[in-house]
Amino acid sequence: MITITTHMDGALIEAELTGEVTSRDYNNILVPAVEKALTEHDRIRLLVIMGQDFEGYDLGAAWADTKLGLGHWRGFDRVAVVTDHRWVQTGVRLAAPIMPCPVQVFDLAELETARRWIRESLGTIHVIGLDGPCIQVKLQGELDPEAYERAEGDLDARIRERDGFRLLLDLTEFEGWQGISALGAHFDLVRNHVPLLERAAIVGDKEWQRLAQRVGSRLLKVDTRFFSPDEMEQAKAWLAEG
Repeated sequence: MITITTHMDGALIEAELTGEVTSRDYNNILVPAVEKALTEHDRIRLLVIMGQDFEGYDLGAAWADTKLGLGHWRGFDRVAVVTDHRWVQTGVRLAAPIMPCPVQVFDLAELETARRWIRESLGTIHVIGLDGPCIQVKLQGELDPEAYERAEGDLDARIRERDGFRLLLDLTEFEGWQGISALGAHFDLVRNHVPLLERAAIVGDKEWQRLAQRVGSRLLKVDTRFFSPDEMEQAKAWLAEG
């Protein structure tokens, strides 16, 4: 059996699974709830609770679960699974790296933690105007596609205010992307603004960030330099000179 509760104006579905879940449960309860939510929202969040009385799936339900995921591959913004069943936890963790959205597993005792995680914003992008043509873009936390959508309008407005575009990209508090769709949004933002970019200073503390700066400089044909966090003022000075 599947019991559905919706939150956040329908953008968050909480599904509690009990007993043996069948294909009929999926087709009559969960699938319609997901499809209804996706008519009202571009992406939705799903919280699945499997308590001690959850007995597993029949074969039809397992196939229905696979079809649901494949059929709405990019419709999920975030998924949390709450259960003490180790076989479920293992299966979800194995599948998580190929999912296009963040997926987290929680024990039943962590249900409220899971609810907070599924609701909260995990990352933000701050666009800050500096002197002259310089703009600072600070990436914080784990970014989702919505963070890029919110930042793009602000970035465009800042660029229109200036004669030229030089970028200070601050990665000192950046923790990564929430799935493949967020990474795609990052590359879309880069592709849309690189033709306007004159110079870029990258500030970070990880070796992969330094490597990405080197590769990006060659591929994008933009003058870039990498600075450590304690060289922030030097980065701003280099960006503004000339």
